[in-house]
Amino acid sequence: MVNLTRIYTRTGDDGTTALGDFSRTSKNDPRLNAYADTNEANAAIGIAIACGELGDDLRSTLLRVQNELFDVGADLSTPLRESYEYPPLRVQQPWIDDLEHDCDHYLEQVEKLRSFILPGGTPGSAYLHLATTIVRRAERATWAAVEHHGTEPGDHRGAGGVNILTARYLNRLSDLLFILARVANKPIGGDILWQPGGGRVEKPERAHKH
Repeated sequence: MVNLTRIYTRTGDDGTTALGDFSRTSKNDPRLNAYADTNEANAAIGIAIACGELGDDLRSTLLRVQNELFDVGADLSTPLRESYEYPPLRVQQPWIDDLEHDCDHYLEQVEKLRSFILPGGTPGSAYLHLATTIVRRAERATWAAVEHHGTEPGDHRGAGGVNILTARYLNRLSDLLFILARVANKPIGGDILWQPGGGRVEKPERAHKH
């Protein structure tokens, strides 16, 4: 059970913060960037659900994803250790498999993509495109944390590693959100296609006067 009796603690006033295993680290730790971006992605998905007038199927999928993103953040905030008094929740391969299944399921509902598309259309699609970009940033931040901390329970810094499945989960999630953004535009006839050259129309040359 999570029991939050007070939001401010003043414990971070020295530039450090507590991780999921109660160890402390600098607020510049790459691990923090990863789970902060994950949290931001979750908030963007929440806006898509609240304002996007999405169908029940999409809402159900996104609500599951929101819960999983909380777990991804918890995983990223808890360094890999050799042992724990209470084993933490970790991202598992079946979660990634579920995202791939979702990608296949929803991809059947849209036409084959033959051009780049613009973010926009319905509010739900626009917000999902935004969430897609944030998830991609969260994935990059996670790979940076992996590079910094490694993927083993301990390294020479003693900081603990990062579960590599968190990065893979975020990678598949960005694919799914992109597809869902396309599905959300079906009520207006589909994607808004990119027009090379900024959509400018070539003006005919003026005839020369003699």
